[in-house]
Amino acid sequence: MESAPVTDNRKICVILNEHSGDHPDKESRRETLTRLFTENGLEAELIGLTPERPILDTARKAAGNGCAMVVAAGGDGTIGAVAAAAHEAGVPMGVIPQGTFNYFARGLDIPEDAEGAVRILASGRLREISLGEVNGEVFLNNASLGIYPLILRTREGVYQRWGRSRVAAYWSVVLALAGFRKPLRLQVEVDGRKTEMRTPLAFVANSAYQLEQFNLDGADAIRDGDFVLFTSKGTSRWELVRASLRLAMGKAQKGEEFGFVTGREITLHTHRPRALVARDGEKELMETPIRFRRRPEPLRVMVPAENVPAREEPEPEVPADAALEKALPA
Repeated sequence: MESAPVTDNRKICVILNEHSGDHPDKESRRETLTRLFTENGLEAELIGLTPERPILDTARKAAGNGCAMVVAAGGDGTIGAVAAAAHEAGVPMGVIPQGTFNYFARGLDIPEDAEGAVRILASGRLREISLGEVNGEVFLNNASLGIYPLILRTREGVYQRWGRSRVAAYWSVVLALAGFRKPLRLQVEVDGRKTEMRTPLAFVANSAYQLEQFNLDGADAIRDGDFVLFTSKGTSRWELVRASLRLAMGKAQKGEEFGFVTGREITLHTHRPRALVARDGEKELMETPIRFRRRPEPLRVMVPAENVPAREEPEPEVPADAALEKALPA
């Protein structure tokens, strides 16, 4: 496919979600980022999100319009959509984390404050990241079926009433579990191995950092290129509440409250034509079966220089500006 013409060789396109996370500063996010890009000698076009156009469409338009880099300024849902668009267009991606948890950015040592994140865009290095996909849609941290999509639906109401915070997010878990009815009936296939089970939660992890934060096994498997499928062993409301509270405190009972299996390709059959899937904090109905795999080509993400393993750095000591120039189409 022929590359779109480059309109400005130095331009960085920033997809700005002004409603993600919490922003207590007096300046607006747009004013803050405009000032920070100027202070770091970077030319950036800030593109706000509108209800009329999905995040992915906005990111695709920016990525295909000659930007040297597409940057996501928002939570993990925004970052996931921008990652998909950047990967499709073959351009590098940057991250300014502004969500509630920011697992993707934290796992790459990208600062959670805007000042530090913009500094990385000016001074960092490009690192190749393996992308997961579920039914063809990109996910960075996790994707799941069962009780977790219900938790996300409950969380939206809690956020609207009390504002966005990690405490509010954890409280939404308790409220959602109070409305739990019955577990899923699944046929699970992992790298060709099949099994039947009943579980209220099937959770596919793609973030080693997130697993380590919650004291769960499987981080090394993810680093080796596998996914980790967690299933809840508890089926009663009380068992789920207890397991969730332990998980939030980083005291999950390994092997007792959650079973897990690792593999490169995972397929979940739900015996229904469609299933509600949570993907990096966003939820959507998908046709079944639900298939998880890795995209063959990596995504290039700007990270702190010390976060780039030597084997992944295409040329030693390539400054950020030179990396952007190299990434541009001829």
